Amino acid sequence: MTSTSSQLPDIGQQQQQPTRSGRRALAAAALPDFLQSVNLKHVKLGYHYLVSHLLTLCLVPLISVTILQISQMDYDDIQNLYINLKYNFVSIVILSAVIVFGSTLYFMTRPRSVYLVDFSCYKPPDHLEVKFEKFITHSKLIGDFADSSLDFQRKILERSGLGEQTYLPEALHVLPPKPSMSAAREEAEQVMFGALDNLFKSTNVNPKEIGILVVNCSLFNPTPSLSAMIVNKYKLRGNIRSFNLGGMGCSAGVIAIDLAKDMLQIHRNTYAVVVSMENITQNWYFGNKKSMLIPNCLFRVGGAAILLSNKGSESRRAKYKLVHVVRTHKGADDTAFKCVYQEEDDKGKIGVSLSKDLMAIAGNALKTNITTLGPLVLPISEQLLFFVSLMARRLFNAKIKPYIPDFKLAFDHFCIHAGGRGVIDELEKNLELSPAHVEASRMTLHRFGNTSSSSIWYEMAYIEAKGRIRRGHRIWQIAFGSGFKCNSAVWQALRNVKPSPNSPWEDCIHKYPVELKN
Repeated sequence: MTSTSSQLPDIGQQQQQPTRSGRRALAAAALPDFLQSVNLKHVKLGYHYLVSHLLTLCLVPLISVTILQISQMDYDDIQNLYINLKYNFVSIVILSAVIVFGSTLYFMTRPRSVYLVDFSCYKPPDHLEVKFEKFITHSKLIGDFADSSLDFQRKILERSGLGEQTYLPEALHVLPPKPSMSAAREEAEQVMFGALDNLFKSTNVNPKEIGILVVNCSLFNPTPSLSAMIVNKYKLRGNIRSFNLGGMGCSAGVIAIDLAKDMLQIHRNTYAVVVSMENITQNWYFGNKKSMLIPNCLFRVGGAAILLSNKGSESRRAKYKLVHVVRTHKGADDTAFKCVYQEEDDKGKIGVSLSKDLMAIAGNALKTNITTLGPLVLPISEQLLFFVSLMARRLFNAKIKPYIPDFKLAFDHFCIHAGGRGVIDELEKNLELSPAHVEASRMTLHRFGNTSSSSIWYEMAYIEAKGRIRRGHRIWQIAFGSGFKCNSAVWQALRNVKPSPNSPWEDCIHKYPVELKN
């Protein structure tokens, strides 16, 4: 413990107080440092506001001058104006007809708005929770894993960002595991029907009103299909447009939304249901190849059901409107194509292998995706800065650091696919996001693990449960998947959004965010 005397300053060693002139000199010397320390963020925000409202700022004086001129017109001026209009009556009629025809054509051919009425995320029962120690002990008792593989899985779990309350299917909780077709069907039914039952109950929509059904599950594609299982369970109508997407990875949820959106442009006044999920039962890896063991540590049970509609009447109760969907496919490149690859190991055991180049490929796919998305969502101020930076690099100095657009000016919330801690870290760094922007992704990974294509919906449910979504807010969903693909969906809130009934976060949101281990 430090003594009291050691805490007191030595008066004899204190510097003398500067004179008034000395203080002025010090202040003058410190002024440049102060100016350099001014946060440029406020300057940038001012620039953004100025450019965004430039048209308004220019129109206000013009409108004011026009009103002033009209107010100063006398009776003779008004009469002359009337005579001119009278002698040009035919021209006015033709112009009016063109305007009416053009307006009618525009309203008849414009894309129909797609509304997200509500969505539901499946919450598995508590007895399916898998703690780390149980995971390792169970893996050891199975007898298929070498000690080095068990140590590797333990390290991955500890660094993964997953918590102790994620879920595995029933078939993997028993000894020995029973990854049968019937068990896989049972897992699919629990996830799909659990999410759909809650969705239909919360929205009061009769299943027979559904005109379009899209189901995506990458690794489990039985016959009859998963979409046929839903049609059979809820006795959907015979002319329903149903689709079953397989093998499209964790980004298939956005692809399913895009397909439903396209169908809603064709079929009038109907509902579309999208079901996004993954099936683990038959896709657990029982070998010792490290690149194929990683999915065992990350993927967990989960799924989501989303209700979309193109009915104008649904805009009054819908939560969001779909603004943009941008899809990027890098499958033409062999390295990208094989970075997430289902195959057999040297012992003939099937699993999904993750390449060491995965993060670099994901970053390249993201760059391509945001290059397309940026002009659609970024304010003109950011686009001008990006364009000036690009021209400066090409014309003057190729070594100038490229300007990274500030997507925080375009979006209020970010739902980054919870594929793993590294994925979230990379996007947080590359997009210059704050910890608050990636909170939903990290907490979803901690609470539910990587639920594949449905993870972005658990993240949106988290933001809703926190009460953070306000009318007009924009949400960016970003997902990566095998192939290799990077897909984005942009939603705009139509009101201050409240959490859906029976939200997966309902019983635990008060505990989050939690502090994660480094």
